[in-house]
Amino acid sequence: MTTKSSSSVLGGKAASSPLLSSPPRQRLVTKDGHCALRPQLCPSGLWHSTSSRTWRLAVQDLWGLVVGLRWRWVLLAFCASFLTHWLLFACLWYLLAHLNGDLAVQDHDAPPQGHVVCVKHITSFTAAFSFSLETQLTIGYGTMFPSGDCPSAIALLAVQMLLGLMLEAFITGAFVAKIARPQKRAGAIEFSPQAVVGQHQGQTCLMLRATNLLHRPLVDVKLSAVLYEEHEGQALHQTSLDFRLDSLGQEPCPFFIFPLTFFHPLDRRSPLFPALCEGTSNHFEVVVFLSALQEGTGDSCQKRTSYLRQEIQFERRFVPALGLDAQGRYMVNSQHFDTAHSKEPLNKDCVVQINGDGSDRME
Repeated sequence: MTTKSSSSVLGGKAASSPLLSSPPRQRLVTKDGHCALRPQLCPSGLWHSTSSRTWRLAVQDLWGLVVGLRWRWVLLAFCASFLTHWLLFACLWYLLAHLNGDLAVQDHDAPPQGHVVCVKHITSFTAAFSFSLETQLTIGYGTMFPSGDCPSAIALLAVQMLLGLMLEAFITGAFVAKIARPQKRAGAIEFSPQAVVGQHQGQTCLMLRATNLLHRPLVDVKLSAVLYEEHEGQALHQTSLDFRLDSLGQEPCPFFIFPLTFFHPLDRRSPLFPALCEGTSNHFEVVVFLSALQEGTGDSCQKRTSYLRQEIQFERRFVPALGLDAQGRYMVNSQHFDTAHSKEPLNKDCVVQINGDGSDRME
């Protein structure tokens, strides 16, 4: 095997590529699946209008906003919403007592003749807040209770109960939705930090591995990928990549209980062939999507990750994922993301990538 430098492999094209003098590209999708795309930069005059429009859109999707918040913000919103509701109606009850003249009555058990006390024993704002709290939580009235002869008190009581029930239903639904989110189950799916290029079933393939960290199996597992490659003018071109699993081809895996190794053949029909086997210098990112169904509920979950050029190892293979114990039972190898040198050499027309750059060609 002899090698040639990358300048001879790429010819004069690499020297004139604008990507070599431009700043290093950041990834579109982080390793844990979050989008790293930055928002559009706006002129100073348009910042205010764009910001207000963004807030309006967020408020219109209030349910999605609350469910997508972190737990600490959901708990803060839970406490703040109820305290605000209690304080608002405490002010209304206190205002009603003031307008009705109840605050001037010395003895609510023996009011002046002709005076109807709307709510007994609301003589201060503290008492009004306590009555608002009792009404909302249906604790049960003691010495403070609304009078049936005061229509204003009955109307305010009905409004507080209706709004309180709506608030409780919204907050309870948000809690249940966050607890039952399928995305939490996707957190137990883990991808190999590196992808490898090596021989698989007699052909050169790009391979990656995924594992299910929980003992609860997933079913109907599908893996797809998109190649984002930078073309002229910094335009990102999207191309679908077909990944296969053993002899299942592109059929979904019916049972996900041990680490799975997915492969993509790097033949001349592959969109990755120019970047990995011909040594083109265009920036690219492979974004991988794994979707599966939970066996118990049938809910769908998805996990994402991405691989850059420098995260692809050449002439490597994954170590065996399963082993046998003394009783002949299958066991998952704790080092199943480790790689080893490939036993078979790569195809002779592939470039060996050193530190993410095409530096040598195998002949």
